[in-house]
Amino acid sequence: MNIDGTPYRSIWVDQQDGWSVRIIDQTKLPWSVDIRCLTEVAEVAHAIRSMQVRGAPLIGASAAYGICLALRADPSTEAMERDCATLAATRPTAVNLHWAIERMLTRLRNTRVDDRVHAAYAEAQDIADEDVAMCQSIGRHGAELIEDAAARTGRRVNVLTHCNAGWLATVDWGTALAPIYTAFERGIDLHVWVDETRPRNQGAALTAWELGRHGVAHTLISDNAGGHLMQHGEVDLVIVGADRVTRTGDAANKIGT
Repeated sequence: MNIDGTPYRSIWVDQQDGWSVRIIDQTKLPWSVDIRCLTEVAEVAHAIRSMQVRGAPLIGASAAYGICLALRADPSTEAMERDCATLAATRPTAVNLHWAIERMLTRLRNTRVDDRVHAAYAEAQDIADEDVAMCQSIGRHGAELIEDAAARTGRRVNVLTHCNAGWLATVDWGTALAPIYTAFERGIDLHVWVDETRPRNQGAALTAWELGRHGVAHTLISDNAGGHLMQHGEVDLVIVGADRVTRTGDAANKIGT
């Protein structure tokens, strides 16, 4: 997605040296765009633990690239297992974190030690690219709901969202915000109500920032204002993230959703 017209992913390999990992430090947003260069696994572990990177998909991709950096220092099996355990302990409840680590280990345990670094970067790139493709697919399917709302109402579509499930929480495009970005790119007239999201203010600090930098019309509101806007017919759709979805369709997400 774009920051003032320039496309970015939330994590990428530096194009100049071909191995260090770049991230946008989300603890500095919305006040400054601080791009950090990570060169060792300890820095990646700190980035995950301190929420410089956050959002389940991005955490998973970050861990995958963290393993790449770890293997550059020591590709032995003993060190690899130790470094993966360190990464796994950074956010114990993050599903994508453990999924990505296990996927990397499945690939690397069956790879010659001398070939592990190359294989790790290839697998991490696949994890990142697959996340982008999944988010784009969410965007295509979800944008149809926004298009339907536009056709039904004949006016600007108002979408309410909570927390940050945008491109900053993934590698690109986002989950809940992917339909919004897709609809925006298709020229649909829309506006987003952004819950501030207590207590960490991901909506105020992150969602409002990324929507604004991409050019999407939005308004920041207090969490309590959502019900008031619904009562007055100012919300056409609510699109939020989900940390867990059961087989029966019940969804669980953070406080406020």
